[in-house]
Amino acid sequence: MLCCCWLYYPHCTGPFGINHGIELHSDVVEYAKEKLESFIKNSDSFDKFEFCEPAFVVGNCLQIASDSHQYDRIYCGAGVQKDHENYMKILLKVGGILVMPIEDQLTQIMRTGQNTWESKNILAVSFAPLVQPSKNDNGKPDSVGLPPCAVRNLQDLARIYIRRTLRNFINDEMQAKGIPQRAPPKRKRKRVKQRINTYVFVGNQLIPQPLDSEEDEKMEEDNKEEEEKDHSEAMKPEEPPQNLLREKIMKLPLPESLKAYLTYFRDK
Repeated sequence: MLCCCWLYYPHCTGPFGINHGIELHSDVVEYAKEKLESFIKNSDSFDKFEFCEPAFVVGNCLQIASDSHQYDRIYCGAGVQKDHENYMKILLKVGGILVMPIEDQLTQIMRTGQNTWESKNILAVSFAPLVQPSKNDNGKPDSVGLPPCAVRNLQDLARIYIRRTLRNFINDEMQAKGIPQRAPPKRKRKRVKQRINTYVFVGNQLIPQPLDSEEDEKMEEDNKEEEEKDHSEAMKPEEPPQNLLREKIMKLPLPESLKAYLTYFRDK
């Protein structure tokens, strides 16, 4: 289950949001942490946005502690039984939105007041059900504690605001120069050659014979030229995307250790 304050996605939540993920299986959590570390270190898009790093917890989302804080957005990726619907809705803040599969329907629930909700079905789905909570020796399920909402330290706050200031400066520079943001190159769709069949009578039999028109021949030549052009472009060494934020950071009059901290110790 994914729980966020403000929005689902870490890029949209901003650096000061809360982004929690709860997963029953520890190996899945370890895999998620590895992918998160890889994203921060290697993704070209990391420096283009502000990022709310998710915190992952091993446990059953049906065993969240009763004194847990509430969320603006919640998504549950497993089927929720009708008996647990109210439990999930209580985790929402007023104005928050919960999306979960319930009774084979992906359902969106908005909390409109302390005791009022609005629900609507989005589409029919089929999900594996949530695993029911296991009980301890006392006959009660162990509660799952979520990460605390801690205040960031001064060093971390300074990094966020330095990166934000430089990113805004870069955007202002590009707008002043009239430089549009580069869109990813579109892949050309290969045109399909269509053959025209003619039918010839041989004796009492009607035998189809292919006949290439001038348009087919021209299309074949164009396809061959495009393939040769694509091949020559593929053979060229690919230029790494320009990271303007990193360039600005590396030009700052700071020790190398602080520059590395500002770049999240990324190599590119």
